Amino acid sequence: MAIDDRTAQTESTVPAKRTRPEVPAEISRSWLLVSGTASDGFDRAARSRADQVILDIEDAVDPKLKPAARTDVAAWLAGGGEAWVRINDVTTDFWADDVEELRGLPGLRGVMLAKTEAAAQVTDTWHRLGGHTPVIALVESAVGVEEATSIAKAQGAFRLAFGSGDYRRDTGTSADTLAMAYPRSRLVVASRVGRLPGPIDGPTVGTSHPILREQSQVAVSLGLTGKLCLDVEQLPVINEVISPTPTDVAWAQDFLDDFEARGRVIRDGSDLPRLGRAQKIQRLAEAFGVTPR
Repeated sequence: MAIDDRTAQTESTVPAKRTRPEVPAEISRSWLLVSGTASDGFDRAARSRADQVILDIEDAVDPKLKPAARTDVAAWLAGGGEAWVRINDVTTDFWADDVEELRGLPGLRGVMLAKTEAAAQVTDTWHRLGGHTPVIALVESAVGVEEATSIAKAQGAFRLAFGSGDYRRDTGTSADTLAMAYPRSRLVVASRVGRLPGPIDGPTVGTSHPILREQSQVAVSLGLTGKLCLDVEQLPVINEVISPTPTDVAWAQDFLDDFEARGRVIRDGSDLPRLGRAQKIQRLAEAFGVTPR
């Protein structure tokens, strides 16, 4: 069925929109991955607490099922749904078909390019999609980490994301926090050099909320500002940990109030860094709905 035919859906089949305020993708915390074969769950994911939804037609889909999954995803996006799509990497036979079928769909917020290892891969994808669709570069290998700065500077690059599982498989690195600090920090520094928002961390596998909370806190401490997730039950924890705390918001508000009361006068060398931090906390608190306590 052609994409144009799919747009002629009845009102009753149009995916429901979420009622919560949208969080801009630049600062989105939770990125929910949903298999492209699970089309019956697309609407539920869109109504979840995820800041952003990524429909996955790459690793989550058996190669034999990829064409059908791509068609289902494209139909949902053409029929009123809105999401990002994780597409196959440029070295596969699927990449060209992915970008061709997704190009121009009204519900496509952007793509996550799997296994990115070069800036040209990001730019080629961006151009093939029409030159306006943002591309999240998913870095999943030693080569990708080494090329992270050039990838972050690539035309069309929107954010970097860390494919932690494939990185470990590629390098033999353990899941130990110290062992994984290096690639995460490389992506943080590369994002800053490329003037991109903070990178998105890889997912935590499993259902343990204490482990998820700990790993999310580690990501935040290293400078990552988002996290991939595999289950809707993980979303509240990720959103809470990556948001400013009510105590942080109270401090920022007090500092900014005092700064205004003294005529915005800089007293010493610590004022400007604290001002920047307070303003950032205030912006995030407003976006995430966090109130001071």
